[in-house]
Amino acid sequence: MWLAAGLTLAYAIVEAGVGWWAGSLALVADAGHMVNDAAALTLAAVAAWLARRSASARHSYGFGRAEFLAALINSLGLLILVAWITVSAVQRLHNPQPVIGEAVSLAAAAGLAINILIAGLLRGQRDLNTRAALLHVLGDLLGSIAALLSGIVIAFTGWTPIDPLLSLGMSALIVVSSLRLLRQALHGLMEGTPFNISPEEVGKALATVPGVASVHDLHIWNVAPEQVMLTAHVVVRDLRQWETVLNTCHTLLAQRFAIKHVTLQPEPETRAVRWLDARGRESIHNHPLKSA
Repeated sequence: MWLAAGLTLAYAIVEAGVGWWAGSLALVADAGHMVNDAAALTLAAVAAWLARRSASARHSYGFGRAEFLAALINSLGLLILVAWITVSAVQRLHNPQPVIGEAVSLAAAAGLAINILIAGLLRGQRDLNTRAALLHVLGDLLGSIAALLSGIVIAFTGWTPIDPLLSLGMSALIVVSSLRLLRQALHGLMEGTPFNISPEEVGKALATVPGVASVHDLHIWNVAPEQVMLTAHVVVRDLRQWETVLNTCHTLLAQRFAIKHVTLQPEPETRAVRWLDARGRESIHNHPLKSA
């Protein structure tokens, strides 16, 4: 992972330099996309390193949330880059600049080769972070192809507007990935329920466990992208059966929803009824999910 990130970032610097010298905004935009890929690869590598660090007294949940912070900074930086590329592209459409098509083609072809090499390094990895990083690299393959096409068209026809037009297209590609990354980072920092998990479905599943009367105060959130936490109050008909009910709930959550860090508080059914009568329904989390 570190090797892939290093190769990507090193060539992004080279490609940005060649693009600036050759006057190709498309090549500079592709370099920006490669910086995006390098950041994604670095995040995946850092996440793997942080995952091996044990929790401390000051950080009892570990350091996985650092990935959300890094993703937030990365996505905001990319949106600033896209704004600059878009403004420059519009200016070049109104005032065309000379572009050295041959240099652009050679640099883009080299970038395409490096992206193919990195995709080969990452192919076959099954963890989520690596697969997400691989998607970034595959997206950059399209950017390199666009820059290569721009250089070839300019070298053979001299039609320079192709360069800012393709730059705008690559900017759109960066915006899509950046906004998705920004949404995930903000959702994680705000302790939102993971997008692939339905709280209602989880609550109803827990309420079907034998011995469970209802479930309330259900909360599900991410401490890290791959670390899901769950807490809930479980109303049980017979507290003497709590150990069996608890084991069944843990097994259900792990097998059906891949939630393994679980804290469940048992409550006797009579106490829960008095609590609900006194306070009523306050929120979706307090609304009791009852078994059939």
